[in-house]
Order: sequence, then structure tokens, then C-alpha cells
Amino acid sequence: MTLPVTLAGWLEYIEGQHPQSIALGLDRVNVVRDALGLKPVFPLITVGGTNGKGSACMMLDAMLGCAGYRVGTYTSPHLLHYNERVRINGREARDADLVRAFAAVEQARAVSNVPLTYFEFGTLAALWLFCESKLDAAILEVGLGGRLDAVNAFDADVALLMSVGLDHMDYLGDTREAIGFEKAHIFRAGRPAICADAEPPATVTDYAARISADLLLIGRDFSYQAQPQQWSYRGPGGDRHGLPLPALRGSFQLANASACITALDALRGRLPITAGNIRDGLVRVENPGRFQALPGRPTVILDVAHNPHAATALVANLAQMTGYRNTLAVFSMLKDKDVSGVARVLRGHVDHWLVAPLEGTRALPVAELEQQLRAAGVTVPITICANIAEACDRAYQMAGDGDRILAFGSFLTVAAAMTAVRARRDR
Repeated sequence: MTLPVTLAGWLEYIEGQHPQSIALGLDRVNVVRDALGLKPVFPLITVGGTNGKGSACMMLDAMLGCAGYRVGTYTSPHLLHYNERVRINGREARDADLVRAFAAVEQARAVSNVPLTYFEFGTLAALWLFCESKLDAAILEVGLGGRLDAVNAFDADVALLMSVGLDHMDYLGDTREAIGFEKAHIFRAGRPAICADAEPPATVTDYAARISADLLLIGRDFSYQAQPQQWSYRGPGGDRHGLPLPALRGSFQLANASACITALDALRGRLPITAGNIRDGLVRVENPGRFQALPGRPTVILDVAHNPHAATALVANLAQMTGYRNTLAVFSMLKDKDVSGVARVLRGHVDHWLVAPLEGTRALPVAELEQQLRAAGVTVPITICANIAEACDRAYQMAGDGDRILAFGSFLTVAAAMTAVRARRDR
């Protein structure tokens, strides 16, 4: 069989390698990992959680980058281009490098005769590139859960658990206790395990105690205090005052930043970092699609809030942006998500909903999407559109002076809205 020679070809190829898009388990990944001989010699920081893990990854990347370290960062999903998932030294991986990595993984996979999912294939390819690139450190974002996620095939030197909320319940369980148990498995015995959830389920603390992980809890072992235009941090590595607010919007980002500082302090013996590096990283960090306000009028806000916990944070952020008359929401989510739960959180904060179907097998029919919004208590107008691009155009047509457009929900929703807005402004 002739293997692909382009990144697009490889992405199509790996999507068809396993009959299921999600198939949790480490056996397949472990076999191919060992066949590849992947043994990272640099520190690994694994970041899990229901929400906040993407922001934490980008903060860690920025802080370590400002310290001059060569850092690899693996995140998912992507918004516009697959290359976003794999960053080396602050830059997205090149197509040619990803093609080489996929070819290496495929060679090992074929010899082992093991089918890999799309995410498993991508995780192994990212680690292959990282090992080849002679990094100083790597940051790995968990895809789903923790215990059986492909990222967990690699032992974290420091593990961060950002939050535990209700999401992916078909795979992880329908309680915070069950989900917390799955996520806590990124912890390792005798190594720092940092939890930024202010009220972690007992399953998290119990698991950490059972394996003798060095558990550091927000509010107990480290904390933060917000002040006008700055904030202070207290933690086991020392206190820091006069820190700049993170460039990422939202007061909850201070908890994320505190966990990141605690993680870097835990690695200071191998990766020394200064207060100036931390400050510079906080100012420079970027994470598109997370309460991202686009320039121009009307104001357009993009947010990948697709569970009730993230929706609550979105509402808090919207409340801090005062002076707007109406909020027009371009919205869609996948059928395996808690649409009603998200809608209940947002229903009093949106004046007009513009909904559209997404592409793919997990897409929720638009009629059912509207039905779930109404069942959640949405009483304001709902406009059904053929796709997200049309919903964005309609929102622009409806928006008057002093209104804002909020495009939120699935990553697919935000990606399509981002593309539509850019195309509109390039006309």
C-alpha cells in the first residue's frame, strides 16, 4: 500500500485506521510506543481537567519559552489547522515534520499490527517529534479523562488537574466522583500532583494518597489574591507579588496561572525560572477561542464553552464586559454534549439565538437543538440557519449599535465562526 505524502492525506488515513473515533485504553498505545522506542529524557508536564487545561498549557508554554527553554506543547482539538496541536519552541509544527512523524508511527504500528485511533496516532506522532527535537521540556494536554487516555502512556514528572466537571459522561461516568477518579490517574507516585479545583471530589484526594503522590491543593498549599490591575501568589516555592493579570480573559485564569506557577516551582531543580519569566509569560500568553474578543464592530466574542462548568465561566466573563445592549448568540453543540445544561446557564444572558447544525456523525439535528433550548427555558427568539457561516452573517445583519455577537459551543462552532468572521472582514 502506498502511504500518504501530504499532511491532508495522512489525516484522512489515520482517521480510518480504527473503527471507533474514541476507543479508550492504553494497550494499543503502549505497544506502538515501545516499538518506536519513545523514552522522553526531558521533563513531562501533563495537564488534565474538564476545563482550563488548554489555557494552562499555553501559560506553561509561554513562561518556559520566556525563560529560553526549548518546549514542545501538545494540545487538542485544533480550531483551524491540525498543526495547532503540536508546537515546538513556540511555533506550530510544519507539515513536513508531521508527515515524517506519522510515517514513523505507521511503520511501528504496521509491524505491531495494532489499530490506533486518530488521537492515539496523533499523540504518538507528537511525542516522536518531541523526542527527535531535543527539547528541554514538553507539555501534554489530556484528550479525554486521564486513566485510559493516550497521553497517560507517558509518565508525568508533574501532573496538573485543572478542574473536575460533568462532561464526556458516556465515557467517564455521570458524577464528579467517577470523573475525578478517571482524571486523577495522570498523577504518579512520589511526584507533584497539582489540583486547581477548589472542591475536588474525594476520589481525587483518595487516589493521590493511595499512590503517595505529592498532592498540592489550591486553597491549602497554594493560592492567589486578586488586586486592582495585578495579583499575588502564595505557594510552596515562595510568594510572588505584583504579578500582571494574564492576557487570557477571565478571573478564573488566576487559578489556572497559580497552578502553573506551582508546577514550575516543582520543577525548578531541572528548569529554573525567574519571576521575570513568569511575568513575561503571563503578558504574552495566547489561546485562541477561549473568550477571545475580535477587534472591530460589532464586538465578536469566541468561546469554546461546551459544558455547564465552562458556560458558568462564560457568563461571568460576559458580565464583566459592560455597556452592551443586546447579545446575539451563534450557537451549536454536538449531540453527546449537555446542550440543555449549557442553555440553562446562558438563557438569561442571550437576547437572540442563531443556531445551525455542525458537520459529522456527532452532529445534533438543528430541530433537536432548538427543542433542547426551549426545554431549557429559552423564551427569546431562536433563528435556525443552514450553517454557522450563515448564522454569523445573520447576526451581523441583526446587530445594531451597542450590540455584541457571541459565537460559542463546540470547537467546530468556534472554528467555523472564526473563519466566517475573517472572510467577512477580508471582503
